[in-house]
Amino acid sequence: MDIEQIARLERGQTIPLQRDVEAIAIPFGKSDTLPEDSVVSIMQAKGSSVSVGYEGRLYLIEGSNLDALGLAALPRPTLHTDASDDEIEEFVWEQLRTCYDPEIPVNIVDLGLVYGCRIERLISGERLVTIRMTLTAPGCGMGDVIAADARNKILGAPQISNVHTEIVFSPPWSRDMMSEEAKLELGMF
Repeated sequence: MDIEQIARLERGQTIPLQRDVEAIAIPFGKSDTLPEDSVVSIMQAKGSSVSVGYEGRLYLIEGSNLDALGLAALPRPTLHTDASDDEIEEFVWEQLRTCYDPEIPVNIVDLGLVYGCRIERLISGERLVTIRMTLTAPGCGMGDVIAADARNKILGAPQISNVHTEIVFSPPWSRDMMSEEAKLELGMF
């Protein structure tokens, strides 16, 4: 995946959309269509998604829709059909590391928001993924957006039929849960 193109986007940069594009409304987590020729402002470009501002609201544009911003669309992450259970779990964690809180430039795993993930095999052979995660504060409105982003990325694997995100607040999140890299990125040493 060529996410270097995303890293070249600058906060505040404005870009006219080259086509209608499905985006996730922040903080609601619902899909919305932004119309072609609309001018959006880059808010955050991290992982495989871009947060943009449009008409006073925030939206998340996924990597598979980056062509609307004039970039190469990123292929939807996927796995080969005979992937082992270990490969599927590794895939899930890799995808979670490409999910960012739209307001914080650190992925949700390094931020310490993901408490765990359980993968259950169904009789059909497909897997159900349950992600247990928290938010930086109980009142944080980004949970739906983060959950929708994670769900969309994880469902790229043909073996995964459903993703359930369970938001919990016990134990409460603290800065101690962040990785050393996250603390460095945010200047928290």
